[in-house]
Amino acid sequence: MGINHNKVVSYLDTLILPRNEMVTKLEKLAEKDQVPIMDLVGMEALLQLLRLSRPKKILEIGAAIGYSSIRMAQTLSDTQIVTIERDETRYQQAKEHIVEAECIHQIQLIFGDALEVFDQVKEQGPYDLIFVDAAKGQYERFFTMYEPLLAIDGVIITDNVLFKGLVAEEHEQVEPKRIRNLVKKIDNYNRWLMSHPSYVTSILPVGDGIAISKRRGEKA
Repeated sequence: MGINHNKVVSYLDTLILPRNEMVTKLEKLAEKDQVPIMDLVGMEALLQLLRLSRPKKILEIGAAIGYSSIRMAQTLSDTQIVTIERDETRYQQAKEHIVEAECIHQIQLIFGDALEVFDQVKEQGPYDLIFVDAAKGQYERFFTMYEPLLAIDGVIITDNVLFKGLVAEEHEQVEPKRIRNLVKKIDNYNRWLMSHPSYVTSILPVGDGIAISKRRGEKA
């Protein structure tokens, strides 16, 4: 009998310890306003990867309301994070939340499109970890643009690469057309990433799917 993925996720959710008041507040806000943040299982997997790799400087592409950057900062108290957000409303929310969480000394929030603020982001590099969690249709452009800022033994993590499992479906059967086109772009990104000549990538089916990429030939 095959594993019921939904039941497994529900089970894992029950094992995750309660978060602090600030984190819980952000989770409730995201649910109320339908802000796409990492789900609990995916977030816990990311934080465990951070505990193992201990990056000193992180670049996050896609701040949203500040949830992920705050959780990363609270997990690694000596890590500096640069995060980018292009939506003005979410940028202002993230700014307020970062202050409220008392993470202002760790997190630098940049307002703008990630495809347009490279020079500003470059000033803070190189980065030990780059976390891509913004416009899914632009993943390949984000990766190509920012991977030169990755430290020699750094890691790039991309979220949402399984897109609710839709990448595994027959693309032409996915509706509406807008979602179908996005699924195709994510699938193309995954295939491009897995065959990248300079990076070796593993995709983990946790949360909405996370891809972990590291330069070929580099020591772990």
